[in-house]
Amino acid sequence: MAVGRLLLMYGALVGVFVGFGWLIASVFAGNFLLITAIFVVFAVLMNAGAYFFSDRIVLFTYRARFVTEKEQPRLHGIVKRVAGLSGVPMPRVAVVPSRTPNAFATGHSPKKAVVAATEGILDLLDDRELTGVIAHEMSHVSNRDILVTSVAATLAGAISIMARSVMWGSLMGGGRRSRDGGGAILLVLLGSIAAGLAAFLIRMAVSRSREYKADHTGAKVLGTPLALADALQKLETANKRRPLEFGNPSHASLFIVNPFQGASLMSLFSTHPPMKERVRRLRAMAKSP
Repeated sequence: MAVGRLLLMYGALVGVFVGFGWLIASVFAGNFLLITAIFVVFAVLMNAGAYFFSDRIVLFTYRARFVTEKEQPRLHGIVKRVAGLSGVPMPRVAVVPSRTPNAFATGHSPKKAVVAATEGILDLLDDRELTGVIAHEMSHVSNRDILVTSVAATLAGAISIMARSVMWGSLMGGGRRSRDGGGAILLVLLGSIAAGLAAFLIRMAVSRSREYKADHTGAKVLGTPLALADALQKLETANKRRPLEFGNPSHASLFIVNPFQGASLMSLFSTHPPMKERVRRLRAMAKSP
C-alpha cells in the first residue's frame, strides 16, 4: 500500500510536469519535448550535486562533529546495536552542538551514511527512547530515503525552475502576445503558480510518507513501538518550546521532528506527518499481535 501511494505521488509529479510543459509549448509555440528536456537536465544536474554532496553541506551547516566510541560510548553503542538489527553497515556518528533535542541521518547510500544527534536529545531521552529514535533514522538509511526524496526533488525542482522561467519570460514580453493579447500571458502566469504549488505539495507528501515508513520500519526492527512513540511525544514538546537556533528551514525534513517550528503548521504544508497520527500508529502497532 505504501509503495502504491508513493508511486501515485510520483505519477502526480510527472503529470504536473508534462501538463505544464504542454501549456508552455502551446502558448509559446515551442517544441514540447525540447522545452521539457532542457528543464529536466537543469534539475537533474542541480539535484545530482545535492544528492552526492548534501551530507557534507548538512553536517557543515549544523556544525556536526564526528565522535569516536571513546568520546560517545552511549551513542555509539546504540547506533551499533541498531545497525546490526537493521542489517546495514555501521554509519559514522556525529553530535550537533545544540540544546534542541533532535536527530537526523544523511548520506546517499548505506555505506556513506551518517547518524547525527544533538546534545539536547542525548540529555532528554533515556536509552530506550534514544534507541527508538536511532532505529527511525537507520530506517531512512536502509530504505534509501535520500534517493527517494532526491527523485522527488528532481521532478519538483524541474517544475519550479520551469515555472519561474516561464513566468518571468511572460512578464518580459514572451509568448504569443500579438495574437492572443494578455489572455495567454495570464494563462501562463496562473499555470506557473499552480504548477509550482502542486509540485511543492506533492514533494511534502512524499516526505511525510517516508516519515511514516521510517517510524514503522524502525519500530518493527526493535519490536518496541512504544519506545519511539514516547520519544516522539517528548521531542515534539521540546522542539516547540525551543526551536533550533541555527540552520536552514529547508532541511526540516531531515530531522525526526521539525526543529524550526515554534507552533504547528497546516499539515498539508508540513514536511512531517501530524504527531498525533504518528503516535497513534505506533501505539496501534504495539497492540497488534
